[in-house]
Amino acid sequence: MRKIWIILGVLFLFIVMVISSVIGNYNKLVSLDESITGAWAQVENQLQRRNDLIPNLVSTVKGYAKHEKEIFENVAQARAKLAGAATINEKVRANQGLESALSRLLAIAENYPNLKANENFVRLQDELAGTENRIAVERMRYNDVVRVYNIMIKRFPSNIVASMFGFEKKDAYFKAEESAKEVPKVQF
Repeated sequence: MRKIWIILGVLFLFIVMVISSVIGNYNKLVSLDESITGAWAQVENQLQRRNDLIPNLVSTVKGYAKHEKEIFENVAQARAKLAGAATINEKVRANQGLESALSRLLAIAENYPNLKANENFVRLQDELAGTENRIAVERMRYNDVVRVYNIMIKRFPSNIVASMFGFEKKDAYFKAEESAKEVPKVQF
């Protein structure tokens, strides 16, 4: 009889440990999933800040460079695509398009010495540069949280818990555009 109680006690402890492990892994996955949502919200917050600055920058540049209509249209289209993007992957692609359009806009500004000296333009350009840095930091944080989450759902035993409760791999990493990998040419 005593052996049966010992066996039942060991079995009970084993079941408690398994249940505790499942609960712990589930809670960690939920926390990481929410961290991804929060990190993405911060990315969107910074994207919105940039989106709010762009009309001011465009208006200032337009006053000096009226014949560069195509660039302004590209910025407006890229901004509209970002505003209309529904999924994280769509927002990542739209954001990359906006970055490309903004870089062309800033390149135009270099061709207009009076514009570069304009106090409003300089202030807006500094704000935009600061925002771009904030976006880069938030993207890095988002990518880090996605990486930790993806590792968690692949590791044993949390992979079992992840599959039991429907946690899936997140694929929406921010990546550099191919053109960003080219070495820039600096001319004086």
